[in-house]
Amino acid sequence: MVPLMLVSLLMWGVILYRLLLLKQLYQHNITPAQACEWLGCDIAVQDRSHHDITSLLLVTFMRRRSGHAALDRYVLDEAAMVVRAELGRGLTLIGVLAAISPLLGLLGTVLGMIGTFDTIAIFGTGNARAMAGGISQALITTQTGLLIAIPGLYMRNFLQRRVDNLERRLESLRIYLNRYLLNQGDNHLAQEGR
Repeated sequence: MVPLMLVSLLMWGVILYRLLLLKQLYQHNITPAQACEWLGCDIAVQDRSHHDITSLLLVTFMRRRSGHAALDRYVLDEAAMVVRAELGRGLTLIGVLAAISPLLGLLGTVLGMIGTFDTIAIFGTGNARAMAGGISQALITTQTGLLIAIPGLYMRNFLQRRVDNLERRLESLRIYLNRYLLNQGDNHLAQEGR
């Protein structure tokens, strides 16, 4: 029962942390047009606390930016990959913890049944009260494992949907900023050709 409680505490700690983080990333989103305005002003981006998906991408991009539009497009792609990896962090752990909790419950069931058979060996089948403890342990651990797993799997899928939505926003912004950088490169080449 103690391993089940530890798994539950760890799983819900990670779930709450990810929920709060994803909630912050959903809020206060700036528009892609504002993001493009910021590309010309490094100080504004770096001073802004990155609590939304757009500014998180911009801060990551601005820290690696080279100043050449062609190279910056690759830097932007890399920054998007870094942010995408950060978004999905912890979801695998939640899934694993939710998946092992019924197995730990099943282990408790096996241990409870072993205890019941030991009781039967000592007292025989006539003493139902002596057998009840092992059967109770078997059922309670199975129930607890399932009660941990079902909400854990639901929350993992809920968080995955939130991450998928943020990744779609991130991809839209990346495409928009890539076009902006492409236009910047074309403008720079046109000025050099004069």
